Amino acid sequence: MRKFNTVIAAAVLFYLLTAAAAGYGIHNAATGQEQVHKIEINRIYSSLRDGVPQENIDLSEFRYVKGISYLPAGQVEEEDMAAAFYEEKNHLGSQIIPVFTDGSLEGLWRFDYEKPVFQAENILLLTEVCLGIMGAVLISVLCYLRSQLIGPFLRLKTLPYELANGHLSGEVPEEKSRFFGDFFWGMSQLKDTLALSRKRRLELEKEKKTMLLSLSHDIKTPLHAIRLYGRALEEDLYHGEAQRRHAARQIGEKASEIERHVEEIMRNSREDILDIHVDSGEFYQAELVKRILDTYEEKCKIRMVDLEVGPYDDLLLKGDMERTLEVIGNLFENAFKYGDGRSITLTFYEEDYCHLVRVYSSGNPVTDNEFNHIFESFFRASNSRGLEGNGLGLYICREIMRKMDGEIFAQKEEEGMAFVLVFR
Repeated sequence: MRKFNTVIAAAVLFYLLTAAAAGYGIHNAATGQEQVHKIEINRIYSSLRDGVPQENIDLSEFRYVKGISYLPAGQVEEEDMAAAFYEEKNHLGSQIIPVFTDGSLEGLWRFDYEKPVFQAENILLLTEVCLGIMGAVLISVLCYLRSQLIGPFLRLKTLPYELANGHLSGEVPEEKSRFFGDFFWGMSQLKDTLALSRKRRLELEKEKKTMLLSLSHDIKTPLHAIRLYGRALEEDLYHGEAQRRHAARQIGEKASEIERHVEEIMRNSREDILDIHVDSGEFYQAELVKRILDTYEEKCKIRMVDLEVGPYDDLLLKGDMERTLEVIGNLFENAFKYGDGRSITLTFYEEDYCHLVRVYSSGNPVTDNEFNHIFESFFRASNSRGLEGNGLGLYICREIMRKMDGEIFAQKEEEGMAFVLVFR
């Protein structure tokens, strides 16, 4: 976007420079033509001062000067002579130059000249040249936008529909455009991830059905035995007390066997429900803060939430940058959704050889009972009623931090909630 803004600024600047150059050229051309007759008058006057007789000056050699007349100083006071000398001639301009000798007026020279007219065709030509340049620049910009933005967008427009409809086969074509190259690459990664997730989901569904079938078969056997023992007791088929006790004991054992199968089902349902991959690596804290601000500073301004970032050092943290951003992003979205919209504060500090990042948002905290369950999967507190969500956000945050050999814990305060990320 910055480069696109640079292109727009360059186009505007080029237009202003072109307009200024055209105006300057037109002004100079007009001014130059207006001064041409003065050059001719100065040439003739210099010749007259050098002693060249008036009758020897050939006016046909000059384009604008059309007449020369002289009024001696003695006739200046004569009304008729002066009136005739100063009389204006149609379509001609005049310039009078006094001649002095030893400080006294000797006479007056009058030069009649044709007023220069600035040629409209020059203006038209210059305007056409400027418009041609601007047109060429505009066409170049449009062609550039067509090749770099519109073309890639048209090639991309069907991809969201394909993803929404589950068409995950095939590859996303590579794009060399500097604007869409990374986006196409990201969409390709998203498509591969969705395909892998669907494959994994199908495998899990298959495993789930296999497990249910197996457990159903395992449960059916003791249930059948319980039914037989119960029927025998009901019909009083056992004649001795020992046989009846044996049957009751068998019913208890089979019930315990069913209970074990039920516990196995519950245990499997509580196991990890997400396959979260974390890259082991390192990243700088300053880059983490920069990317957080790039994403959420504008969002906070739009929501009129005060975002405060405390002082921090550019430390090297252990973990996955993208997954850390996912955790902090989840905390920000929860703050937008469940907070009171007043403030979000990021602070950084050291404790017990660990680096801690604290995300605090103002709002009503959860109850003490709910506080003990906020990191459990599918748990939703009472303040989430009527809001979208599935209760997996904080569960995912904890799983990611633990896979990065870190931890996350919550803090209750009177006017808000805080979550602390621990990097070891």
